[in-house]
Amino acid sequence: MIDQLGRKIWVQVIPDKKTVDLKHEAVRRAGAGLAAEVNQSKAAKVTVVDVASNGGATLAMAEGLVLANYKFVKYYTDTKTAPVLKHVKVFSKKLPASDIPQLSCVLEGTAKARTLVNEPLSFLTAVQLSKEIRSFAKEAGFKVEVLTKSKIESLKMGGLLGVNKGSLDPPTFSIMEWKPKKARNKKPYVLVGKGVVFDTGGLSLKPTPNSMDMMKCDMGGAAAVAGTLYAVAKAKLPVHVIGLVPATDNRPSGNAYVPGDVLTMYDGTTVEVLNTDAEGRLILADALTYAKKYKPELVIDLATLTGAAVAAIGHYGIVSMQEDAEKENGLLKKSGNAVHERLAEMPFWSEYDDLIKSSVADIKNLGGPTAGAITAGKFLHHFTEYPWIHLDIAGPAFLTAPDGYRTIGGTGVGVRLLFDFFKQK
Repeated sequence: MIDQLGRKIWVQVIPDKKTVDLKHEAVRRAGAGLAAEVNQSKAAKVTVVDVASNGGATLAMAEGLVLANYKFVKYYTDTKTAPVLKHVKVFSKKLPASDIPQLSCVLEGTAKARTLVNEPLSFLTAVQLSKEIRSFAKEAGFKVEVLTKSKIESLKMGGLLGVNKGSLDPPTFSIMEWKPKKARNKKPYVLVGKGVVFDTGGLSLKPTPNSMDMMKCDMGGAAAVAGTLYAVAKAKLPVHVIGLVPATDNRPSGNAYVPGDVLTMYDGTTVEVLNTDAEGRLILADALTYAKKYKPELVIDLATLTGAAVAAIGHYGIVSMQEDAEKENGLLKKSGNAVHERLAEMPFWSEYDDLIKSSVADIKNLGGPTAGAITAGKFLHHFTEYPWIHLDIAGPAFLTAPDGYRTIGGTGVGVRLLFDFFKQK
């Protein structure tokens, strides 16, 4: 409706759902619908007003509105394709003063993660990814160190170097750190993100339709880690967090690694390569070993790791596994429900260890025809000696059609989840 001053007013009734989390999710999705109407009406500014004295629902409305308003327009020549809505204000007497600026920080981090995922390889090489991470750090105030190929070679990171053999572009290994003076944790939380900036499958070549054509998203884990560090630092959360991003593309060439090769990893483990398209676990393994130096409180890795995860639960959640992290995993699940980036925990029985045993090396990089998401997790677990949670985000990281406030392309999944997790610390 329109009031006497000519202003458009939209009224949203809070839906009746079984839980507060589901109620807030319904309001977020309503916010997504509102974003379309606002842009259609050419409104550049919107104020979300809490007339129901429900601060949580008010934040959820603003969150859905802003998330749905994202659009990757960098490569359009027609500037009219950009969303008209530029500014969202929130008014509520029921919200703590910190809630609105914190929401702004996490939404900025999510947008930045989405943009990284949406960038093509023609722009976002491993080197460029490290430059983008540096720009995040400069803007948000965290530290970054980037290891170049010569340093990676001196460290003998055989997984990252092996995958990179087929590329003309060098790999990078980005180390991010946010360490506030009054951090609540004595030992750091370490995030590890898979940074395969494009995955052809290597010599185990992927088919193009509905597969390789979306593989610019294979650094979704790296984007989530970078976006989370940005949001946590910008919001100045009192938690010590380190982010590790091994990055390369995976392409075939005359010098590419091949099925049957044996790689020696950073920790000395030998790995038989059965499929060059199981490359993400190889670069993550070196980063997980590197994480040991920090004596971490907890390590969480995020990766668009397996098609098996998508086959198991579709695009509706994150496949998870954990070892020695039951309490933290419970808190992460709680955050997942709160932001609707839900975790579906897989069994992690010892019998699965046998599926990655090799006849020619310590382990192999492929399990078998079944339990593919779990055997990938078991491979990663070999390189951990600390409380650890594995998040396979292959399903929700990239969408070919919009789903409410999750826009087409990169979704930035993981940023809101981890921010909420750290906010509770």
